[in-house]
Amino acid sequence: MKASSRLGTSAFAQGLCHVVKDTCLVSIGYKGIFSFRNLRLCVCPLCLADPPKPQYRGGIIRNPEFNNGTKRWKPFGRSRVAVRKSESGNRFSVATSRTSPQQSISQKVFLQKGLLYAFSAWVQVDRGNAAVRVVFKTSSGFIHAGETEAKSGCWTMLKGGLTPESSGPAEIFFESENRGGEEIWVDSVSLQPFTERQWRAHQAKAIDKVRKKSVVVRVVDGEGKAVPGASVSIQQVRPGFPFGCAIASTILNNPAYQNWFSSRFTVTTFENEMKWYATETSPGKEDYSAADAMLAFTKQHGIAVRGHNVLWDDPQTQMGWVKSLSAQQLRDAAQRRLNSVVSRYKGQVIAWDVVNENMHGSFFEDKLGADASSIFYQKVREVDPNALLFLNEYNTLEYPGDLTVTPAKYLEKLQRIEAYTNHPGLAIGLESHFGKPDLAYMRAALDTLARANRSIWLTEVDVHNGTERARDLEGVLREGYSHPAVKGIVMWSAWHPNGCYRMCLTDNNFKNLPAGDVVDKLIAEWKSGDVVGKTAADGSFRARLFHGDYEISISQSSGKSSSVQSFKVADSPHRIRLKIRIQGTH
Repeated sequence: MKASSRLGTSAFAQGLCHVVKDTCLVSIGYKGIFSFRNLRLCVCPLCLADPPKPQYRGGIIRNPEFNNGTKRWKPFGRSRVAVRKSESGNRFSVATSRTSPQQSISQKVFLQKGLLYAFSAWVQVDRGNAAVRVVFKTSSGFIHAGETEAKSGCWTMLKGGLTPESSGPAEIFFESENRGGEEIWVDSVSLQPFTERQWRAHQAKAIDKVRKKSVVVRVVDGEGKAVPGASVSIQQVRPGFPFGCAIASTILNNPAYQNWFSSRFTVTTFENEMKWYATETSPGKEDYSAADAMLAFTKQHGIAVRGHNVLWDDPQTQMGWVKSLSAQQLRDAAQRRLNSVVSRYKGQVIAWDVVNENMHGSFFEDKLGADASSIFYQKVREVDPNALLFLNEYNTLEYPGDLTVTPAKYLEKLQRIEAYTNHPGLAIGLESHFGKPDLAYMRAALDTLARANRSIWLTEVDVHNGTERARDLEGVLREGYSHPAVKGIVMWSAWHPNGCYRMCLTDNNFKNLPAGDVVDKLIAEWKSGDVVGKTAADGSFRARLFHGDYEISISQSSGKSSSVQSFKVADSPHRIRLKIRIQGTH
């Protein structure tokens, strides 16, 4: 018996999300958990005794709850498949006699180009814990679409997604590294297609919900009485959501670059100038002049800075003199580097990428032991306790086929570092270097990562696909901005006269390229325009505003009195109410 069968669809959705409210993303629509408005739904980190009913009633999946036995399903990879019933009466599928990772249960579907597919299922293994992935076998190859850490004794949600590049038949199956014949249990499978128009409509609804607040202004006179008909003008002076772009030292002494950049962005990351190989090219000879000058520029314009990076785990980024050090010498040199850069910029940066890309790389672990990165995180926390510390990695959003950094494995790494440091406050840094973005997978990955209830930033966004770069960049930025768990976005487009890393926003005269036009369009769209009007009979004025800093001007038609005040619209569960008193109105 599925949980929602006992509670009712809407009641179950509300009840489940209340249970996980403090530990995961909550996004419930208005018409029950299967409507279009629930495109994201509630991402549940709990391991449940019985799985809920499938999202969207299973979408295009036939027999998604196995109530009709194995009808429409078949074994994949010569496994044995059966349907069992739990003590509560719930039916689910079981793949047994497994001797290879791909042996599981499967169903054939037809995928259409141009649609975005949201996938979900609930999975379990019969002993221990194991990563379980959903894979689509197509005519062009195997597409990994999602992964979760399945447990024994309870059900875990597996979220995934894909956007097929061509139409045709596909076969869905589940995969898990076989360590001794574990059974894979599967239930409540769903695959729901959406048009791009539907996807964009959901983004717009989500943006209105998570990036805006309702503001009520009440204007009164010196005696506390309502002032009807007063003129109200509200102007946004600074956006609340951190949106920015990387910069390089090329911005120094370049007024055109400085003006273009400072008029658009509120946060940045230095492309290379703060890295170890840029500040200490030979042992003991440090040079922070470029980073210092860039920091002075950002302070002048009120632009926040992410510290990038303290150390980098990629062996190819290590200087020759670092590679030649013994283990103890490396430990001492790394500690000196950490103390030097973090103490120098303590209180001047909002965050640190502590050990960059330390799921793909292992330079320090190989030299200093498995806990090397965790120790560095602990030391940075001691030197700069107020900065956000990021685990910064690539391919967690961009490429589901990189099994090193799936969302599930990313969270495992995050938890190991936090357990060692005894400080559950790390932030999630997703580099977001896209080729051809798959927004369906991106959303599923963000939903999975949101289970950790940590701040998520897209830290190095760019799109390599040249022919549709502007369109794809817009899709990535909208997807990130519309997700409640994403707290900031930085693009990786520092300008160089000979070309940017992978994506430029302007030409060498700082005239926008198509990608730059997309950025300007979104900056304008994500900002409250001038809001004007008059107070109602009860002296009130209502507006729905993006998060940010504002100035409000109140004046009477007679011109006898006026008031100008500042206020902030922040992310909070409550409507913002302002009471403004105008003196001398009588």
